[in-house]
Amino acid sequence: MAPVPGSGLAKGLAVTLRTMTRKTVTEQYPEAQPELPPRTRGVIGLFEENCTVCMLCARECPDWCIYIDSHKETVPAATPGGRDRSRNVLDRFAIDFSLCMYCGICIEVCPFDALFWSPEFEYAETDIRDLTHERDKLREWMWTVPAPPALDPGAEEPKELTAARKAADKLAAQPRTDRPGQEDQK
Repeated sequence: MAPVPGSGLAKGLAVTLRTMTRKTVTEQYPEAQPELPPRTRGVIGLFEENCTVCMLCARECPDWCIYIDSHKETVPAATPGGRDRSRNVLDRFAIDFSLCMYCGICIEVCPFDALFWSPEFEYAETDIRDLTHERDKLREWMWTVPAPPALDPGAEEPKELTAARKAADKLAAQPRTDRPGQEDQK
């Protein structure tokens, strides 16, 4: 049996009419911010205080889009007769997001938790050269990183928190005169 001429057009118009009567699900993006999943990969935030300039993130990056510059400073000995120490000081930490493929390898290899995923996604630029963001911008994005999920009720407390709590309890148990650097205040 041969198809009736114009039946395809009628089917197409039926689909169009059916769709026109449904409620739209379009969100008006600039006015209404989208609801993002908790583990959204937006940009990479830098917690500069944890960065020891070990360069692992830059070495492991498959795109070579992380630029780090540093210098060494000498730290005087903490005790008399001790030796001076040297430490790396971060001068520049930049990520070129025009090259970044958002794989997260830099975040995974960072042994000191200095890099985190931020859900921030509004960082478009009109010029591709402006997509290299320096450490001040990366630090701003750090404060948009969501808190980690809560531990399971039966899970052990992290050892860092346990050690910090023990030190705080020990310090609180000492009388005020025994504390280093404190005089008896009346």
